[in-house]
Amino acid sequence: MAVSPHPSKAFDPKSQLPSLTSFRGVAALWVVLYHYIVVYFSQLNPSQYTHFVEKGYLAVDLFFMLSGFVLTHVYRRAFSEGIAKHYKHFLLSRIARLYPLHIMVLLLFVATAVTSRLLEYAATGTYETIPIQGPRSLAAFLANLFMLQGLQAGQLSWNYPAWSISVEFAAYLLFPFLLPTIWRASPTSKIALAVFLIGILSLFSYYHGGNFNEWDGPQTLLRCLPEFTLGTVLYAAFRSGVYVPILGSDAVSILILLTTLSVLHFGGPDLAVVLLFAVLVLSVVVNTGIVAGIANRKPLIWLGNISYSLYLLHGFFQFAIAQLLIAFGVQKGADLSIRTSSYLLIVMVAACLVSATAAYYGVEIVWRRYLKELFGLGRRLYGVRSAAPEPAGSN
Repeated sequence: MAVSPHPSKAFDPKSQLPSLTSFRGVAALWVVLYHYIVVYFSQLNPSQYTHFVEKGYLAVDLFFMLSGFVLTHVYRRAFSEGIAKHYKHFLLSRIARLYPLHIMVLLLFVATAVTSRLLEYAATGTYETIPIQGPRSLAAFLANLFMLQGLQAGQLSWNYPAWSISVEFAAYLLFPFLLPTIWRASPTSKIALAVFLIGILSLFSYYHGGNFNEWDGPQTLLRCLPEFTLGTVLYAAFRSGVYVPILGSDAVSILILLTTLSVLHFGGPDLAVVLLFAVLVLSVVVNTGIVAGIANRKPLIWLGNISYSLYLLHGFFQFAIAQLLIAFGVQKGADLSIRTSSYLLIVMVAACLVSATAAYYGVEIVWRRYLKELFGLGRRLYGVRSAAPEPAGSN
């Protein structure tokens, strides 16, 4: 389904922006490869050939931008009408979207940790209890239940990629109050806000030495919330139709994509990549040519649909493999040969894709539908599918 080149006149507000769905899927797979190749099997890191894989943490920045964009698409009319009337609906919808899979994966982590300790007890007669505080502790379990792990992810994580959905939930709490003001602002004010947000990201980049791979602590809010809000501003620009003639052609879309990939390949500044993401999102969503045709291919739409499951489950597979290797005397993935690491990488990615597909259909869709019925939420809000937005999920 292509987007009309004149959104202000012909764009259907009920559409799901499928080009962004595939974008999200590719970004999720990028994160998986980053965590597996760069972080865990570090001997496989191809940085001598390309910096693309090691920049995979920037996919999280793209996710936050996409999340702000798509949520604005779905809720702009509702919150422009009134915040109080729709705030509860919005939060319950997001809980129905985020929590079922998050809790399932959290319980998988706990079950695996307990099982490994029981096996150790059977083999050695000693049993290591789950700690009260620290990573993968009882305190961290409670923090994850209340979606607070992102405040101090290094000490509160079980499933470490889930830090971003905690931070995104903080964005959800603010979003209904920001959206009406941003939506009604004049074009000049929106441009000024975009400049202000880019300024915050620039200061964040300067403070952290140009590195956006900051995920542990409250400072992550200065990385993610401006990007989420920038997504809302980008959607306003998209709806205005002003930038469509400039960005909508295949030549421009491909040029922006190649420029982004080149900056990633050569290890360019993280801030430059994030700013290119903003232009790329606008270009992809307004394109109706070759780029849109490729983005709307069924395999890419499938990858986008399972992106949240893929994002959350890949951390579990890394944890499970690590526990298995420890049982065989291998303390970390970097101790394995390149050949063994390559085989394990293929198996883990394949397992993630298969499991994510099963989780999408068997957990995400089923439990989302059940909770929406339990909460008394309608299937649609102003004719737009309220389930369309995906969590940033997908470092």
